[in-house]
Amino acid sequence: MSIEKKSTINLSLPAVEIREVRTNSITGYDGKAKDLVEQSHSGGLKDIKRSFQQCAGCSIEKAACMTVLIQDAAVIEHGPIGCSTCFHEYNFTYSVNADLRGVAHPTQRKVFSTNLQEKDTVYGGVQKLANTIRDVYKRTHASVIFVLSTCAAAIIGDDIESTCDEAEDELGIPIVPIVCEGFRSRVWTTGFDAAYHGIARKLIDKPAKRRNDVINVINFWGSDRFSDWFAPFGCKPNYITPYATVNTLRKSGEAAATVQACSTLGSYLAAVLEKEFGVPEIETAPPYGIAQTDRWFRALGKILHKEDVAEEIIAQKKEKYLPKIEALREKLKGKTAYVTGGAAHGQALLAVLGELGVNAVGASIFHHDAIYDSGRQEDDQLKKAVEDYGDISNYRVCSKQEYELANSLGKLRPDVLLARHGGMTLWGAKYGIPSLLVGDEHLSMGYEGIIDYGERILDTIENDEFVRNLQKHAINPYTKWWLMQRPDYFFEK
Repeated sequence: MSIEKKSTINLSLPAVEIREVRTNSITGYDGKAKDLVEQSHSGGLKDIKRSFQQCAGCSIEKAACMTVLIQDAAVIEHGPIGCSTCFHEYNFTYSVNADLRGVAHPTQRKVFSTNLQEKDTVYGGVQKLANTIRDVYKRTHASVIFVLSTCAAAIIGDDIESTCDEAEDELGIPIVPIVCEGFRSRVWTTGFDAAYHGIARKLIDKPAKRRNDVINVINFWGSDRFSDWFAPFGCKPNYITPYATVNTLRKSGEAAATVQACSTLGSYLAAVLEKEFGVPEIETAPPYGIAQTDRWFRALGKILHKEDVAEEIIAQKKEKYLPKIEALREKLKGKTAYVTGGAAHGQALLAVLGELGVNAVGASIFHHDAIYDSGRQEDDQLKKAVEDYGDISNYRVCSKQEYELANSLGKLRPDVLLARHGGMTLWGAKYGIPSLLVGDEHLSMGYEGIIDYGERILDTIENDEFVRNLQKHAINPYTKWWLMQRPDYFFEK
């Protein structure tokens, strides 16, 4: 079943439409997961603002995430140098995860800042940007230069688009403006869309042919699980964008299909590849949990016209892995868990917990997309998790508000906290709750992923001495008054 929605893809415009408008995304909700799904698909979902916020994310960080990790790219942050503080994180990420992708000689990332000063906000920064682009090209000879806009540059009205176009004509390489200043959207994952919008406008070529042996994989930096999965179909993955090159990005319009590791990340680009380049998007959510992995392989077989191959893979993998999954269920019987993370991946972990027989007592998910750019309900990870494994009573959309997470954990006291983002496991540890952070989003995918992730959960629960000792000495910064309130206390009624 499809949701009626008007396509908002327009590559002639420099900026992507924000998620609040395009996908009716929200950052505030407290209730049952089932009710959230129903409101999302009925068109009745409304965002809830807070009268107090402790922190927030920024779109530029997400845009950097998708551009800094391209192997032969250089990235310029056009703004005050403080806005580039996230860049060092992706230099580190590139290095430590390169082995997962078989990158033999990882190089230092090429990241720069125009370092706008107070006088630049008066007289303008475009000349400084133009000089920086020339200097960066002279130093790096990169195959592409991305220019990420900041709030300061947008406020003073710097014409980044024209500056990049002029530099592109002069240097003969793509100079790609990414419109990702933080104040454009309260949903910072719009930064992913902004990066992909620029890549689609400037780098992806219209296909001269169709390659039946290549499948696009929109992902972060997880391990290479897809090569083994695609091999029986006679295909190989084209990863977008971590560890991609300009050449592999250019040819992504030739692929036979597009799949995603995370629907939050890939929603926009998958729709662009389908609408503008004719690359069909697989018509189902990513493969987390047995039920969804079955659907995923069947959808992939259908799109490749190899349904028989898909059924063989499903049968072989179930024969191999189901007994091991059942053994893990026995060991984890009666355990409870709490999940915090980004939207689609956090929802995917709920499916993994359901498969392992662990009761998900609650979740704090950073935002929620009412629909995805495809408009298909089949792509809705939360809807599938609720249908397959049941409702989650304490489901929260919390926009990284750690005071709300601390409140919820203090009341529910699960056996384990599962987190996707660094810094969040601290709150479980302070309560003496064993806490697991896994950076490889591919670890829990597929049938084998249930075992890999289940073993990590079991190991985390059984080795709890550190967090129990930490609890005795940890200081909770929040008052007893706050911890007695409902987590939605600061929601505007």
